[in-house]
Amino acid sequence: MTATESACLLCRDMQFVALFEAVEADDIDRAISLGLLGHVPSITLCLICTDRSARVLAARDARLRALAARERFRKRETRLRERERLRAEKRRATGASSTPSAAEDASSPASTPKPALPPAAAAALARAKAKAAAKREVER
Repeated sequence: MTATESACLLCRDMQFVALFEAVEADDIDRAISLGLLGHVPSITLCLICTDRSARVLAARDARLRALAARERFRKRETRLRERERLRAEKRRATGASSTPSAAEDASSPASTPKPALPPAAAAALARAKAKAAAKREVER
């Protein structure tokens, strides 16, 4: 029985047959132009159409997944570019404000070096050194 002799409505739908042939030929561009992405499965009446419909739906689902993945990738790339732009702006702003100008250097009093550690950390280090020194004294 051929497509035109079949009692199945889907077998006689020439647009569906063309869509199926495009999917089988792996001509995705043509299949999309024939309505692959919008294809809605219908009630199939014969075994041939059931198989064809399953293949078309599998191709549609694979294409929709690929398109969704591409969209997620593009959004991620946009987010990463925005983050990098903000970091670069922050570095420029931090770099510009943290380097004193020559006028500020001349007007500031004798520059005193900043302590390497915050006060709490320096106190903890001093206690640890004292404890270690006491321990060495006891061992002697």
